[in-house]
Amino acid sequence: MSDGEITPAHLVLADGSVFEGEAIGAAAAVTTGEVVFNTVLTGYQEVVTDPSYAGQIVTFTYPHIGNYGTTSDDDESARPFCRGVIVRDLARRASNHRSTRSLDAMLSIQGVSGIAGVDTRRLTRVLRDTGSMSGAFGTGSYDELLAAARSEAGTEGIDLVATVSTDRAYRVDGGARRVVAFDFGIKSTILRCLAEIATIEVVPASTSAADVLAMKPDGVFLSNGPGDPSAVPYAVETIRHLVGEVPVFGICLGHQLLSRALGGDTFKLPFGHHGGNHPVRHEASGRIEITSQNHNYCVDPASLGGRVEVTHLNLNDHTNEGMRVLDAPAFSVQYHPEAGPGPHDSRYLFDEFARLMTQGAN
Repeated sequence: MSDGEITPAHLVLADGSVFEGEAIGAAAAVTTGEVVFNTVLTGYQEVVTDPSYAGQIVTFTYPHIGNYGTTSDDDESARPFCRGVIVRDLARRASNHRSTRSLDAMLSIQGVSGIAGVDTRRLTRVLRDTGSMSGAFGTGSYDELLAAARSEAGTEGIDLVATVSTDRAYRVDGGARRVVAFDFGIKSTILRCLAEIATIEVVPASTSAADVLAMKPDGVFLSNGPGDPSAVPYAVETIRHLVGEVPVFGICLGHQLLSRALGGDTFKLPFGHHGGNHPVRHEASGRIEITSQNHNYCVDPASLGGRVEVTHLNLNDHTNEGMRVLDAPAFSVQYHPEAGPGPHDSRYLFDEFARLMTQGAN
């Protein structure tokens, strides 16, 4: 944080837990959201600007955040959609030749509030044992913050995709293939990876299947995005009419929406998967991939009635991390193979999508 005046602030969870700290970023008396924790050691800017965090307050478990500053080159979207940021120790000075401003300055400019000096180890243990919960932080009184935390709706049953999706289609030039990418909260790094194999037409989340098929794409990509997949029924209905018509590849929320389009169920995890070091086993080869993850919901493969083959498994809690549709050219993964800023163990999945589109053209 800067060497200027310190403004005391507090974080209060819906269960009454209170944490002392100092206000950072944009000034706000009260900021509310669903509080989650992320275990990345680097990549804090990519996390803050990931649209998948809409509706959430991000706690960084790594104690020292902001030491290499920020640069617009690392933004994953035009602006942050997270509600706020919680850190233990915000670096007073940024030291990196690429840095153009500090994390504190970036948060202020982008209108994102934060709180530093928080005992994030204790906070993470509360969230681990209790599960993600609503919270409020700021300069307001304890009673004001507690009331705000308890009135916060959270993310369950709320269509957050509509708050992050583009409102008009746009093109990203790339390879010779043509891919229509649904923007449920798509990250810039995903677009860069897709551009290596195709030219991309990015469309709003509400785009119909008929409109997509009229573009005659070689493939359809279902992006990451925030919140509860059951709250996006229009996307599920669209995907249902695309499966079997064109090769499909889904990531994160796209994975969950594909499963629901196939008649499957999704459920909310206690505190979600948010980090850059989750071990995932590729079932066909037994190879272990270290993956980047950011999701609160998960697919129940048993609910899919034998329509899919599970391709990837999370080794921490044995939840589903990937699947292949048996009767259509479609596959998806729960984690982030683009993994901005890393690791890159799973980038091969974009090549798998390219091969699937080539097979579909033959």
